[in-house]
This record gives sequence, structure tokens and C-alpha cells, in this order.
Amino acid sequence: MQEINMSTKYQPNEVEAGRYQDWLAKDVFKPSEDPEAEPYSIVIPPPNVTGRLHLGHAWDVTLQDMIIRQKRMQGYDTLWLPGMDHAGIATQAKVEEKLRAEEGLSRYDLGREKFIEKTWEWKEEYAQTIRDQWAKMGISVDYDRERFTLDEGLNEAVRRVFVDLYNKGYIYRGEYIINWDPVFQTALSDIEVVYKEDQGHFWHLRYPLADGSGYLELATTRPETMLGDTAVAVNPKDDRYQDLVGKTVILPLVGREIPIVADDYVDMDFGTGVVKITPAHDPNDFAVGNRHDLERINVMNPDATMNSQAGKYEGMTREDCRKAIVADLEAEGFLIKTEDITHSVGHSERSDAVVEPRLSTQWFVKMDQLAKAAIANQDTDQRVDFYPERFEQTFLSWMENVHDWVISRQLWWGHQIPAWYHKETGQVYVGMEEPADAENWDQEQDVLDTWFSSALWPFSTMGWPDTDSADFKRYFPTNTLVTGYDIIFFWVSRMIFQSLEFTEQAPFENVLIHGLIRDSQGRKMSKSLGNGVDPMDVVNEYGADSLRWFLATGSTPGQDIRYNTDRLEAAWNFINKIWNASRYALMNLDGLTYEEIDLSGVDSIADKWILTHLNHTIQKVTDNFDKFEFGIAGDILYHFIWDDFCDWYIEMSKEVLNGDDEAAKLTTRSVLAYTLDNILRLLHPIMPFVTEEIWQHVPHQGESIVTAAYPSYQADQVDEAAAKSMDQLISLIRAVRQARNEQNVALSKAIDMLVEADDQATLTMLVDNQAYIERFCNPDQLEMATDIQVPDQAVTLFFTGGKIYLPLAGFIDIAAEIARLESELDKWQKEVDRVEKKLANEKFVNNAPEAVVNGEREKGRDYQAKLVATQERIAELKK
Repeated sequence: MQEINMSTKYQPNEVEAGRYQDWLAKDVFKPSEDPEAEPYSIVIPPPNVTGRLHLGHAWDVTLQDMIIRQKRMQGYDTLWLPGMDHAGIATQAKVEEKLRAEEGLSRYDLGREKFIEKTWEWKEEYAQTIRDQWAKMGISVDYDRERFTLDEGLNEAVRRVFVDLYNKGYIYRGEYIINWDPVFQTALSDIEVVYKEDQGHFWHLRYPLADGSGYLELATTRPETMLGDTAVAVNPKDDRYQDLVGKTVILPLVGREIPIVADDYVDMDFGTGVVKITPAHDPNDFAVGNRHDLERINVMNPDATMNSQAGKYEGMTREDCRKAIVADLEAEGFLIKTEDITHSVGHSERSDAVVEPRLSTQWFVKMDQLAKAAIANQDTDQRVDFYPERFEQTFLSWMENVHDWVISRQLWWGHQIPAWYHKETGQVYVGMEEPADAENWDQEQDVLDTWFSSALWPFSTMGWPDTDSADFKRYFPTNTLVTGYDIIFFWVSRMIFQSLEFTEQAPFENVLIHGLIRDSQGRKMSKSLGNGVDPMDVVNEYGADSLRWFLATGSTPGQDIRYNTDRLEAAWNFINKIWNASRYALMNLDGLTYEEIDLSGVDSIADKWILTHLNHTIQKVTDNFDKFEFGIAGDILYHFIWDDFCDWYIEMSKEVLNGDDEAAKLTTRSVLAYTLDNILRLLHPIMPFVTEEIWQHVPHQGESIVTAAYPSYQADQVDEAAAKSMDQLISLIRAVRQARNEQNVALSKAIDMLVEADDQATLTMLVDNQAYIERFCNPDQLEMATDIQVPDQAVTLFFTGGKIYLPLAGFIDIAAEIARLESELDKWQKEVDRVEKKLANEKFVNNAPEAVVNGEREKGRDYQAKLVATQERIAELKK
């Protein structure tokens, strides 16, 4: 037996140590740039440079790495382009927090230029942290092409897009209600608003009619905003208030006379059917105000304290103002009642402050035409295919109902908006460069929303706006985007419409959507719950390959996955099984080289069976990878490796390897080496580290499995008849082993066996492979024929192709055996019924592949034969 330099147990830390650096040194992750090869490209969803990556990132990059590794092995000229996002508000918040904690300074103490220098220092530190984590996960990106959203090249792309959209009339500056973070004092995109269930109140108020004829009752959750009310509204179809439209009410506490307007926005069936209208503090009220030409009164400062428009409440926080106003309303008789409620309230994802809808002058992208183009593209040949398909409707629904996009942020870290204001005239200039007489102009202080630059990511990273860039010409559009369903609206949609607008092409062919990783109880992982898991901790305990296997096979596309340590341990056990099976194979190859592998002598049923199943596995795994059904592919691989290769073929190979036939030994060694090599290459996209380690010991060609050819279906290796015969043999062995176990008869104890084959062909096969039956069943006396004289007392077993009788006088109870057979009878009857029902379904018979339908018919015949045989045996025992 050959000595091999592999530990007796899978040790992930030993296997993974230094391997990534070796890959980088060999440049195996770079595109081949072979002009004859078909290009395949992916751009990484750029993680924020705000800290360490989480399990969701690990899942995302694992899926991408699996795709790109397989395509690389299949001969594609692959580019996986890495990069990171500057993450405006998130990164600035982290740096400001660090400044306060370590130096007691604010950004204003430093000034814009010095603060940005500090932020670049942060970026360099955390970018390296992210790279280190990528390395631990084994992701095969081309670092020479790494990009950052504030790179000079990307900055040029951002400016070009802004200027062009402005010149086309798609970008404008105006007042609108935006999400406002009063702590960081900046606008927020919708995705940066987290809704939480908060305890609150409905305060029911009287608004007196100005003519003294009565009052209107309405309710509000935010009485502090009533100071900015400029109308109350009713539905024009509401008969209760028809006569009041056009009249006025007196605003309580303020005394201002405001009109009663009619607007379809008001829900007649909610509350009293009367609502207060505060155009400067609510997006719906803002729209109503525009329709009725209402004044906009902003009663708050940027930090959410009350301003001079709030009168005597000026200077109060909004919370203190609310309390004071409620007390005054009650004192003056305007408060009718207070109702306790639980309602969903928006909080800033970054500061956790309650988001304030705020009237603000911002820069916007007009979305109507851009959205229409994105929707229309889905009916063309360059449509984007979503996996799962249902997410296309999510995309279309958002695009059909999209609002103008607020793109300005009140930050320093980011792409400063390329707009200047003339110091004297106020004229606005937008351009790629500052005005010639720059001293007379002030540049816009706001920066662009982070999503604005990341929306350009698929083409800006490829060299655009230089459309002659080699990478842009070869690798754009990209092939597949992998991302979570939570940013379809905010990133995927924007990449699509920006790419269509500026390149006249969709940015990618496919979008693979995955879910979220939740804890074992199904809860979303969060800092507040303390249930987050650091993927690096998992790697240190179980290995990157175990984590990758868990993430790759743990769910179907679009579905969430639950973190589960039991499944991680199962993944480690699976890899350990592969490791031990590989050690056995390698120790028995007897120095076999790659050139000596010879399958021309394949003759045994076991060799033909494993090669047939190997090729079926290659075909099924490849098909499911193409459909991004990695869970199904993993399940197929698992059962082939564990059941077929480890539990059966390796055990059967011992029969040959322990014999004296040198030619047969060479063939078995060749099949062992060949099958193991193919298994490793099939597994490599999911488990890169351990497959590389083992592959280096297996007879192979090339310096790394990373660039080895991916297995392909070999029709000449498929022998369905031999595979079917082997399945019959395995069915026989399993039946005997199960009976031994049920009757508590150890395998070491030889027993008599009588095997009755259904036909001569099955009998011939069994006789030819008697050595396997003897090895795995340990018979004392073995009789095989097509007609057997059945002993009076015996356990009766059924296998695909016949029956087995085990004369075990003294070991069995006849009544118990009849009971067991009756249980078997019930099982076979259920199987027969199931198949008959399936075949009676016309949709199944007409739509399923012919091979699948024929397979069900074959199963039906087998189950029916076993059912009849069981009935006959019960009748015999009852005589």
C-alpha cells in the first residue's frame, strides 16, 4: 500500500493555510484573454468600506465564486471584477464617531479637506480587512482590476452621467419631501429607512369652523406638525362635508385661518374622513398642497428642533414640543380623546433616529422616461432574466410606480455634485470641469447618493465612458449579477435603467436573487438582537469549504437560509468522508501516473456502473448549475459521492485490489483515479481549498485544479444495462443486510442464502458477480436459480429482479415474519397506487420528459412485482 502525505483526518486549517496566496502567485484568477474563448464576466456587488463582512456577504461571494470557477474550468475567458463602495453616509458616520471618541473632534473642527483625508485612511484600513476576508473565503477575483466608487475613473463616469442627465432635462433641482436623518442631518434613500413597530397615540382634535357653526374632528399621530398645517381635506364624494368645501377652519393654538379642500387622497372610510394637511412635513400632504396651491410652512430645524415658525415652542425638541402641544390642546378644549396605537415608524438605518419627512431643496432624477425604457427592455432580446422568475414582477412593479429619485446628500464623503452657483447672479452651471472664472462661483456642497455611482458599476468599472476600453469592449455587458432580494429596487433597477440610457445595453444577462441569512429561530440577524455570526469565526472552526458547502446547498434561489451549526458539522463530516475516501484511493493507486490511467479494460459491472453514474452526475450537476439550482446540484453530488463512490464502489474495488489479476487491478486503479479526479473537479467550484489539496496528490495534468477542465458528459462511458444490473445487485445486498440487522444476526456470522432470480439474465448476472455477494452478504451455503424450493422457515426478502430466502430456523418468529411482510405489502401497495395516480395524470404524461415517464412506468412494474411476490409469500407462510 502506497504512502501518502495526507493527515489521517481532514484538518481545514492545515488544508487552507497558504493556499490562497499560492493561487495569487500563480495568477490563476486572471482572465485568459484567449480571443477564441467566449467571455464570461461578473462584477462583485461592492461591499461598503464600513467594517467587516457578514454572513450575507459570504453567501453572496460564495455563489459568485462557484459560477466563475465553473465557467473558468469550462474554458470561458472569465473576469470576476472586485471592488468596494464608499458608502457615503455609513462611512462618514463611522469616521465621525471615531473622531469624537478618539480625538474629541467633529468634522467641522477638521474642515472638509482634512476630514476627507481621514476618511480615505479609514477606507484603506477597512478595504484591506475586506480583502483578507475574501481571501479566507477563497474568492477568485482579479485584484489587478479592483475598483472603488471614488476612483478617478469612476468619478469621471459619475460626472459624465450627471452632466448628461442634467443637459437632457432628467436632473433638476427643486423642493420636495425627503427622508431626513436629524442626527446626521442628511437626506436618506428609502433603503436607508428601517421601519419598526412603535407605541404611539392618535390624538383626536377639534378644528373650529371659522364661521362659528361648529367644528371638524380629525386625528393625528404627530400634533407638533399641526403648527405647519395649511389646510384640512375631505373627499369630494363624501356627502357629510360637501357643504363645507371652500369654507375655512381656525387652526388650534395658532389661530391661523386655513381652507377646507376636497381631494381624492382622503379615505372616506378611515377615521372621520377629515385629515390635516401639512405640505412641508408629509409626502402625501406635499402632493395635496401642490394640487391646491397651498403654502408650505416648515416648522423644524435640520436637527428636528422647532424653529421660529413654531412660535412659543421654538427651540424645543420635537418630542418635547409634542408633549407641550398636547397639554395646551387639552387645556384649551381642542383635545377630544387620546387613543393608544402601535404603528410602523421609519428610523434611520445609520443613527436609529426617527426619520423626519422634511421639505428640502434637493437634486432629483426625473424617472418617467428612464423607467419606461427599463420596462420596455423586458420585451426585447436583451431582456434581463431573473432567477427566480417571480422577481421580474417585483422589478417591473417598482419601475411602474417609481417616484423621482432624490440624489443629493448633505455629506462630505462622496462625489461632490458638479454644479456651481454664481456668487452674484445665482446662475447655475453644471459641467465636467469647474467654470473658467472659478473664483466667481461656489460649488454645490452636497454629494451624490451612493446609489447614483453604484448604479453605474457594471460599465464604469470596465472603463466607460471610454467605449474603446479593452475591458468594456470584451466583458460588457456582464453575464450574471448575484445579489439579495432586498436591493432589487435600489440597486438592480437603477443599474438597468442607467445602463440602458448610457450604453444602450442591459448591464447583465441574468440576475440571480438569493435571500437573507437568518438565525436558527428564523430571525433576521442584527446588532440589536446580538444574533449575528462572524463568517471568519465559522471558517476558523469548520473551514471555508464547510461554510461554502452550507451556503451553496442550504436553500433554493430567492429563499432565506437559517444558520445551523448542525448542518455545518454535517458539511465538515461530508468533507472528511471525501478526505478519507481519497486517502484510500491514493494509497491503493500503487504509484499510478496520469499517463498510465487506462479505461480501455473496463469490464466489471462495478466499473461500468460507477462510470455510468459519474456521467449522469456530471450531466445533472452541470444542468442545475446552468439554472443556478445549486441546492439540487449539491444534493446530487452528495449522494453520488457518499452513496455510490464511498459506500459502494470503494468497497467493491477491494475485491479486485486484494486479488491477483494485475490487469484488473490496473483498470480498477484507473477507474478509482479517474472518478476521484472528476469528483474533485465537480466539487471544486463549491469547495476550492480541499479539492485543490487532494487534487495535487491525484494523478493529474496542469498546475492547479482552478484551471483544470470541468468534467463533461462522455457518452461512451455510459452502460445503462450494466448500471441496471449493478443496481439489482446492490438491491440484493441491501435487502440481506437490512434483514440481518432486523433479526440481529451479525454480518460475521455466515448464513445460508437462496436467491431466486426472475429471469435467466438476472441469474447470469448474479452468478458472474457472486464474489460481491459473498463479500458483502457472507453466505454459508449460497444457492441461486430461477426456481427455488422454498424452506418452511425463512425470512423472505425482495430485490429488484427476484427474491431472497434466508433459512434462519431458530432466529425468526413465523408470526413476526408474516407481520413484517404485511407491513411490506402495505408499503408496496402505496407505491403502486402512487405510480398509477401519477401515470393517470395526463399533464404529467404529456409534459414530463419521456425518460421520466418511462422511469415511472419501470418503477410501477417493479413495485407491482414485489407486491405480488409478497402476497404469495404471506399465503405460503399462512398454510
